[in-house]
Amino acid sequence: MIEVIGVSKYFGERRVLNQISTAFDDGKVNLVIGRSGSGKTVLMKLLVDLYTPEEGKILYDGRSFHHLKAIEKKNIRSEIGMVFQGGALFDSLTIQENVMFPLNMLKENLSEEEKLERVNFCLKRVDLENANFLFPSELSGGMKKRAAIARAIACNPKYLFCDEPNSGLDPKTSLIIDRLIIEITHEFNITTVVNTHDINSVITIGETITFIHEGNLAWYGNKDNVLTSDNELLNDFIFAQPLTQKIRDLS
Repeated sequence: MIEVIGVSKYFGERRVLNQISTAFDDGKVNLVIGRSGSGKTVLMKLLVDLYTPEEGKILYDGRSFHHLKAIEKKNIRSEIGMVFQGGALFDSLTIQENVMFPLNMLKENLSEEEKLERVNFCLKRVDLENANFLFPSELSGGMKKRAAIARAIACNPKYLFCDEPNSGLDPKTSLIIDRLIIEITHEFNITTVVNTHDINSVITIGETITFIHEGNLAWYGNKDNVLTSDNELLNDFIFAQPLTQKIRDLS
């Protein structure tokens, strides 16, 4: 479990997160949602130690991440997988080399044979078992995202972070990515945190949902009650799209 306790973040005199407290559960897909500029990306960067909070703390299974010694932080980082918006694959490397990259960086104790076995396992798990020697430019958008997920799980992480994993994808491919994320989360009991503005993801895979509005925690719940909340800020966000408006009208 990852716990966020009273976290605030400032840029100069501007406070972009205000006393955020929430939790991300083991073995669940935990969504962070909000409008552009709400602070959800800043929160994710705090979670992975790209930013340091001015107030509060972040606990990884009881370990206060930002207060640890360098070697202890490195140990936690080795337990983290990251799916970047757009995939962020290395264009000059094959898909096999991309997936092997974190293994080379963090798993020096593994033999080349063991690393390759892990790469092949991860590629098969995301239905890319024949893509080893292709380059990112040869893949479709959905295949790139699946390759990025394979790379993110290569080191068998305890924590998985996904930044807008459906960005730029068509609705059908987005559903495939959502299904893959929730399957992997449950299969390997990962604490998965997903930043998203995709309402389909919210109502289908949001096992916990943290809604941030203008830097404040405005609502916390799950996919079962996100459409029936009486929170006006949440409703303005969720029902801004015609699809969810129709769902509301039918319910």
